[in-house]
Amino acid sequence: MKHSRLTFFIFLALVLGVLFGHFAPHLAVKMRALALIFLRMVKMIIAPLLFATLVTGIAGHGSAKKLGKVGIKTIVYFEIVTTLALIIGLTMGNIFNPGKGFVSGTVANPELLKEAGLMAVTTPHTSVSEMIVNVFPTSIIQAMAEGNLLQIVVFSIFMAVAIVAVGEKAKPVMDVLHSVSQIMFKFTEYVMYFAPLGIFGAIASTVGMNGLSILKNYAKIIFSLYTALAVFVILVLFIACKYARISFRNLLKVIQEPAILAFSTASSEAAFPKAIEIMEKFGVPQNIVSFVMPTGYTFNLDGSTLYLAMAVIFSSQICGINLDINQQILMMLALMLTSKGIAGVPRVSLVVLAGTLSSFNIPIIGVAILLGIDQILDMGRTTVNLIGNCVATVVIARWENEFDYDKMNTFIKDFEVEKTDWSVGSLKNLCKKEETKG
Repeated sequence: MKHSRLTFFIFLALVLGVLFGHFAPHLAVKMRALALIFLRMVKMIIAPLLFATLVTGIAGHGSAKKLGKVGIKTIVYFEIVTTLALIIGLTMGNIFNPGKGFVSGTVANPELLKEAGLMAVTTPHTSVSEMIVNVFPTSIIQAMAEGNLLQIVVFSIFMAVAIVAVGEKAKPVMDVLHSVSQIMFKFTEYVMYFAPLGIFGAIASTVGMNGLSILKNYAKIIFSLYTALAVFVILVLFIACKYARISFRNLLKVIQEPAILAFSTASSEAAFPKAIEIMEKFGVPQNIVSFVMPTGYTFNLDGSTLYLAMAVIFSSQICGINLDINQQILMMLALMLTSKGIAGVPRVSLVVLAGTLSSFNIPIIGVAILLGIDQILDMGRTTVNLIGNCVATVVIARWENEFDYDKMNTFIKDFEVEKTDWSVGSLKNLCKKEETKG
């Protein structure tokens, strides 16, 4: 219910922002401050959220021996799929060029943006050596203060490995980090309550500066992302299901309830419990589901990863920065790490995007522009995140030769019967009501 109310207020803010920007453009331009305040709040989450979730996510599995074959296969599969998501995102971003032709007035007063911490040096890293050197922090405090995600990721990986090596003696630290990660999830939730105000300010000021014609640019971004997500589903997830020898159509059919929940709330966490229950009934062993699904929420958010790749291309294009193929490959390698810090909470992708852009010295004004339509973008990418993790459980079970096809067939038949019985029951109830009225 909380997610539904927030979604309603976000869409209401979107509509009101468009109307306010159109009918009161001079006043609407001043509403940009609301968007900048919200983005500053987002930036303050970056360091502690990423650090706590990465360390607990990596160290929480113990060791490679403890993970066993299932763990290794799962990580390998996740890395392959997320890499394909990044490639598709970058490719579709270069095909559609969503940032080119974006109205120049969209970029607000540079001085105001600098004050808000949204403008950075506009020269991205150009060499592999510069990129590698910049990855290693001289001070984790400085890296957190500057919001340098790559340096925080490197420190977090070393920290997680050290915790695993120390073993039981490091348990108090892990307990603290688990608590910090839970606190940051709640912290993020509180910050996201301000999203409607931020979105209202972003849309109102953007429409006020550029008129309703800017909505065409937003439509282009939405179309580009949803097309890229569809391409990913067809080229990657559909083929993965073919490998597992299951019907992708049947899988979509049985997970439609959690998928609709994920789409409507823009939160894969909201659909998590129901998805686990369904995948166990679908024929995936409980031990595989209980490992792959939670791990996927850290390492296998396909839709969000694809979106980040496209969003980086968009953000560089609107600033007039043309990333060559080498820079895009470096960006992809960076996103392979930074995208692992995305939690299953609405709009956390904005946090990771802001940090990634800052790491490459690209102004994060693109985040302010995307903020206005992030709810619409988030609904699509979150749904793909959920579907991707459900497919992952099936593939790993098939890889381990533990997938129960008989259980799957029985579940699908029962699902169809239950669906038919529900429809017939509803029709009978409707007939009874009409007879009573008659």
